[in-house]
Amino acid sequence: MAHIDLPPLPGIAGLLAAHPHTAGPLNQLAEALLRGPSPLTPAQRETIAAHVSRENGCEFCARTHGAVARELGGADATDAALRSLLVIADRVRVDGRSVSPEDVAAAREAGAGDRAIHDTVLIAAAFSMFNRYVDGLATALPADAADYDRHARALAAGGYLQSPG
Repeated sequence: MAHIDLPPLPGIAGLLAAHPHTAGPLNQLAEALLRGPSPLTPAQRETIAAHVSRENGCEFCARTHGAVARELGGADATDAALRSLLVIADRVRVDGRSVSPEDVAAAREAGAGDRAIHDTVLIAAAFSMFNRYVDGLATALPADAADYDRHARALAAGGYLQSPG
């Protein structure tokens, strides 16, 4: 049960519906990070969001963004650049100051440029916030696991500037 009164929508959807004054800016941030211009594909960015969420223990966000990444065609888990960016994302998730020059050099050596590194850091930082928002208010999980796939199809097709739910 959520810590505050929310509509019967799972995860962040309930929070966005209950608090439209913050829903717009949060959705705009998600849209910019996950669908805006970037050298990383939307599937790669969703994979980073899912990875951070999974490592933060945020089941709703991990399952949702993992499903969106799959819906978008998935990201190549063997890609060296993506693997190196996931290392950076994990460091940011724990403590941004733990990203080392060696981590950045490894990402560059694997083919990631400055913009990909920047976008990874920002996605990891933002999703740590989103995860804490969702879990800090004890939002509900979907009653039906198939809801993750339905929600993922809508996000993959329409992005983050649509109505929650």
